[in-house]
Amino acid sequence: MVVGYDLSIDVEKVERKILDFIVEYVRKTGSSGVVVGLSGGVDSSTVATLCTKALGKDRVFAMIMPEEDVTPEEDVKDALMLAERLGLKHGFIKINDLYGNFVNHLNWVRSNVVVQGNLKARIRMCILYYVANSLNMLVAGASDRSEILIGYFTKYGDGGVDFLPIGGLYKTQVRMLAAHLGLPKHIVEKPSSPRLWAGHTAEGELGLSYEIIDQVLHGLFDRKFSYAKVAEDVGVSVEVVKSIANRVRKSGHKRRTPPIAPVK
Repeated sequence: MVVGYDLSIDVEKVERKILDFIVEYVRKTGSSGVVVGLSGGVDSSTVATLCTKALGKDRVFAMIMPEEDVTPEEDVKDALMLAERLGLKHGFIKINDLYGNFVNHLNWVRSNVVVQGNLKARIRMCILYYVANSLNMLVAGASDRSEILIGYFTKYGDGGVDFLPIGGLYKTQVRMLAAHLGLPKHIVEKPSSPRLWAGHTAEGELGLSYEIIDQVLHGLFDRKFSYAKVAEDVGVSVEVVKSIANRVRKSGHKRRTPPIAPVK
């Protein structure tokens, strides 16, 4: 059990604010609705549910984009189940052939699982925007505040979206909201993962639980406490706090638009 700060939220108030935000953002852009990449995980399931509540099922389109032999069958079933439960029109495409074509044409480039995983995220982004553009819709992103702050997303991949309904909530808070929205318990509690390679989990790659990450982020950026104070409050070492702060610092380029050279 992680000790530290109280990150509980007024789920009803948060839900109302997000629903209003979705409605207003879609209205002012003149869009017909939104496209959501639905993976079967807690973040995308929460975003799909919120968008459906805000706009109605006819203005939300879900894209399910698994990779055969990498995406667990449970995730595919959960995504299809939720699309049906919400009454959403949806598209289904396995990205294996698209990914394979890229790799075959770039077989002279040295890569690793992270480089390959980033490519998969960008392929999915291209599909989402192709569908969204054809339907005069926006792409609703599913990144949460934890992922955004530590840079745990692919630049121009899952980070390539039009707006972020749950971008103001830490991962643990998204789970609170998901439970409030009535999502199945196994989705609410499912380990977070981009599923970019076999056995891939977020916490496995990060080396820390989101319970700890969220506590440290809250102490550093919401309460503005020192490393030592946060470490003491959360019950971790100063080195852990520094490692999380370093992730935020190093990923700053992901949260900014590209710099422009001054010419005047």
